Amino acid sequence: MHSSDTLNPAEPPQTGQDHHSGRRSRSDRSHKHPRRRFLLGGAAVLGLAATGTSAWALNRFVIDHVEVGDVTSLEAKARSAAGSSATPATNVTVGESSYSSSNTSIEIQQVSTGSGSDTVTYYVADVKLTNATDLRSAFANNSYGTNIVAKPTAMASEHDAILAINGDYYGFRSDGILIRNGVIYRDSGKRDGMAFYTDGRVEVYDETTTNAQTLLDAGVWNTLSFGPALVNNGQVLSGIDQVEVDTNVGNHSIQGKQPRTAVGWVETNHLKLVVVDGRSEGYSRGVTMTELAQIMADLGCACAYNIDGGGSSAMYFNGSIINQPSNGGERDTSDILYIANGS
Repeated sequence: MHSSDTLNPAEPPQTGQDHHSGRRSRSDRSHKHPRRRFLLGGAAVLGLAATGTSAWALNRFVIDHVEVGDVTSLEAKARSAAGSSATPATNVTVGESSYSSSNTSIEIQQVSTGSGSDTVTYYVADVKLTNATDLRSAFANNSYGTNIVAKPTAMASEHDAILAINGDYYGFRSDGILIRNGVIYRDSGKRDGMAFYTDGRVEVYDETTTNAQTLLDAGVWNTLSFGPALVNNGQVLSGIDQVEVDTNVGNHSIQGKQPRTAVGWVETNHLKLVVVDGRSEGYSRGVTMTELAQIMADLGCACAYNIDGGGSSAMYFNGSIINQPSNGGERDTSDILYIANGS
């Protein structure tokens, strides 16, 4: 439903489907967010703002549903109970497109290929960790639930991130297996997911063949539930340009040349985070799913996974978004993956 596109099930699909909600103050949310605006406008026209299908849509896609109001405290308690603690970093150095410490190294590269209308521009963050748990997740407004959103820069700043990318927009759906920072939030296997282990391994797996507690017991630290899987055993997977995600509401295909975000694993504690820009002729047209998979394979990824994209595709480094989101600015979303400054 995204992939690097985002599909708004409640609004007419755009080329490259985007589904994101915007969150500002309560008074201007519907004014700022295309999906909320569509839903509310449609309800007014039909005179169904509080009944029937319209009421269901408002509840499902617009109204915040907070299930955990202080995620930071919950995760801190879980870490304390598990007796886990990170090793503090020393020798921290931040460059224009790099970061290094005793625990972590990050190198960011902007890559452009092709020319004219066929130009593709993407950003690669090469990340090497000492502690696998230094790759973390953050939820918008420090709350877990559905339809809770904030800008990636806000989430990154709140958690003192040096590097961040948009996440899988977990808050759009109510299924999938969701483990974040060692805490189980959701256990409803639906699709292929990606699991990050505390020992630095990463794998693509079938959510329907396991459950969250089994994964947690095996050492899983984070999971992503979006897809499709792009690369496995170093090979580009076939048929991924025809994959549909979240087909419960309309046609949520993720086909065509779109902005995209992907996560790849090279080897123990070695990751590639990639954001491809798109919908901007002469700068970057975006890529198909198979093209994205080839990028990840060419980067040496043993496995790679597509997450939310389209107007949501964003890479943050040292205080700002460094790519060019297709909406002309960053879009609100429900979560990010990040590495904290000082990790």
